[in-house]
Amino acid sequence: MENPLTPEVLADPVQLTRALVDIESVSLNEKAIADCVEEVLRGVPHLSTHRHGNTVMARTDLGRSQRVVLAGHLDTVPLNNNFPSTMRGDLMYGCGTSDMKSGTAYALHLAVTLPDPRYDVTYFFYEAEEIESRYNGLNLVAQAYPEWLEADFAVLLEPTYGIVEAGCQGTMRSVVTTTGVRAHSARSWHGVNAIHAAGEVLRRLQTYEARRVTIDGCDYREGMNAVRIGGGVAGNVVPDHCEIEVNYRFAPDRSPAEAEAHLREVFAGFEVKVTDIAPGAAPGLEAAPAKEFLAAVGAAPIGKLGWTDVARFAAMGIPALNFGPGDPNLAHHPDEHVEISKIRDGAATLHRWLAPA
Repeated sequence: MENPLTPEVLADPVQLTRALVDIESVSLNEKAIADCVEEVLRGVPHLSTHRHGNTVMARTDLGRSQRVVLAGHLDTVPLNNNFPSTMRGDLMYGCGTSDMKSGTAYALHLAVTLPDPRYDVTYFFYEAEEIESRYNGLNLVAQAYPEWLEADFAVLLEPTYGIVEAGCQGTMRSVVTTTGVRAHSARSWHGVNAIHAAGEVLRRLQTYEARRVTIDGCDYREGMNAVRIGGGVAGNVVPDHCEIEVNYRFAPDRSPAEAEAHLREVFAGFEVKVTDIAPGAAPGLEAAPAKEFLAAVGAAPIGKLGWTDVARFAAMGIPALNFGPGDPNLAHHPDEHVEISKIRDGAATLHRWLAPA
């Protein structure tokens, strides 16, 4: 197809957002959008560009004393009668408008239009953020080209509604199992019902008091919830097995080991199997580029309630935060949209921060 990312479109973050939204890129189907982005970046003389799978990376090498990262993912969740984009007044509707093609547009706009940023900048346009970690473009780059991730500070252009959301929560998925003894339901007293035994697990979750913690002025609230339950053999059999899947979101002051220990304490007496865990990220507000970025935003940061790829950078000792124009409450929503004014305001903020004095 003809590349819709023309010079005119690249010069305007609003037009660029719409052009990116109108390239369908559901996770694992990012080739078309990655081709368009790669073609643009390879034509920019002040950038070195490389591609790994459907992740496109570009960087300046101006000899600056510090390097920052701007990263946005190219993929979206599956379409939901919200493609292509539409405009209604100050709102742009469509899959990916909020999460996060409006943020990704910032990185591409600045990569093309700002040849002499005050820091050296590495730009990531990466695949498969919305699905399992094994497909995630940043994860794959970390394995193949870890040097590309080296930086003093990183900004993930996730939807934050134009404010800084610092760090992120950790997340853990686990399965709590109850067991019993099968019996005919007509003579249930000969058995032990595993689904009934799950009531105690649910009671502990119902009465669980979520911890709140403040780190570097940012508030994080933990949460532990049953998200799926399964059990039963047949309509006339007392079940001997029941599984409750539990999702635990924990504050970034807890390590994964500490979070797992707390989970096992909550469900003492039950079989617990951890199936997936990802650490959180501290706010990371002390780095000099972070302080200058906060000054450019001009508003106090808040804690990120959710997990994002800032945790990948934090794990490498690189402070990172989230900033983007979309409303996180609209992410993955059939009515997903972004405010045009938020796109323009955020683009101006990033330009103030990166442009030379």
